[in-house]
Amino acid sequence: LPERDRAELKRRKLLLEVTLKSYWIRKGSAFSTAVARPETELTPEMIATGSWRRLPFKPYNFSSLGLPPACGHLHPLLKVRSELRQIFLEMG
Repeated sequence: LPERDRAELKRRKLLLEVTLKSYWIRKGSAFSTAVARPETELTPEMIATGSWRRLPFKPYNFSSLGLPPACGHLHPLLKVRSELRQIFLEMG
């Protein structure tokens, strides 16, 4: 369409311009249909047979924080101490 006609159709909201993007996806050199999970633990059997040399291992993440403890309680003496402190604070 000429620019003038296109502008007129857009002004009357009879034309909607859409941009389409497309991608070409091809198989790479490391393409595989099987999912290989890396090993996470080194066992004594792996060391004895020497199979650990050809297995892929999951890398360690030394910057992760880890899981917090699931449970835990205050020591009974710490509970008494905090209660006494609260009583004295209320008394002034």
